[in-house]
Amino acid sequence: MRVVLRIAALLFAAMLAGTLPALAQANPPPQPPPQTGPRPAQNPNAFQPDEIVKAGHQFFGNVSRELASVVERAVSNWGLPNGYVLGEEGSGAFVAGLRYGEGTLYTKNAGDLRVYWQGPSVGFDWGGDGARTMMLVYNLPATGAIYQRFAGIDGSAYFVGGFGMTALTANNVVVVPIRSGVGLRLGANIGYLKFTPTATWNPF
Repeated sequence: MRVVLRIAALLFAAMLAGTLPALAQANPPPQPPPQTGPRPAQNPNAFQPDEIVKAGHQFFGNVSRELASVVERAVSNWGLPNGYVLGEEGSGAFVAGLRYGEGTLYTKNAGDLRVYWQGPSVGFDWGGDGARTMMLVYNLPATGAIYQRFAGIDGSAYFVGGFGMTALTANNVVVVPIRSGVGLRLGANIGYLKFTPTATWNPF
């Protein structure tokens, strides 16, 4: 009788040993929710596309889908600018050309700054034009950093409707002029723009 009880006890223990792991697997303990890091905050000093388009509409004097398309293209390529320039310029070329302009640099956290720009261009290019110009400025560490020479980025030209866009860079700062104006410029040209705190006739 004792042998039968021992066997029954061993069988019962074996059954418990086999079912407990199965129950543990069938009912796993609840897992804590995955940890997610904080989302990167948007730069409060950057201008949103609608702010840029609104300023452009007021400056150019018309409401244009073409301007919105150019701004959208610039934002998709270089992100949100932390400054922009509104101004006017004149240029002319016959193989070699010159460009002069003046305007105001606007920022959200460092105030506004009067700027002048000039620069040469060379290439298969002729004609002249006068244009209102908006320049989007990226990665500007301080307003004074605008005062340097910016060289053109190959392949950055973009045209839609009455607006044209190019891009220039220097020391990780990118300037994207968006122009709308009168006159005629044909061909391709290469060159740079030099920004200065005062007007000068020297393009170099």
